[in-house]
Amino acid sequence: GRGIGPVLEARDVLAVLQNEHAAPSDLRLRALTLSGRLLELAGAAAPGGGLVLAESLLSNGAAWRKFQSICAAQGGMRGLTFAPHRHDVVALRTGQVTSIDNRKLAKVAKLAGAPRAPMAGVDFLAPLGSAAKIGQPIYTVHAETPGELAYALDYAKSQPGLIEVGEPT
Repeated sequence: GRGIGPVLEARDVLAVLQNEHAAPSDLRLRALTLSGRLLELAGAAAPGGGLVLAESLLSNGAAWRKFQSICAAQGGMRGLTFAPHRHDVVALRTGQVTSIDNRKLAKVAKLAGAPRAPMAGVDFLAPLGSAAKIGQPIYTVHAETPGELAYALDYAKSQPGLIEVGEPT
């Protein structure tokens, strides 16, 4: 997925469950692979047939309906609320995203308040290998307070190699 932080991660999961076109494909594939394997282990699908069944349950809406019923049994699903303070960090050059330091990116999310502050985190917009243009947002920092946003951005600015944009291949 793209989100680092409770609300941003939940947004990605809901997008997959609702079969949204813009749902993160990596998260969708991982969820289907794990679900397929679990369906096989539980005997609901023949060995090797779990992935096809999981894809069917997702695409026909059965997975989303089941998730909604689980939420209803636990008191209902609430809407997502996003952080009031956000800042896009942009590419400083045109090229291809050649490296990402996940530990540093996760620390940016933590300094912004995640996971303690549910709305805080980082929305990662430029996966490894993607094209980036100068001035294009490559990630967005979300924070519940201006101070946490500033703290996270100060750290990000001090970290060379957090996300590198190199020559396109």
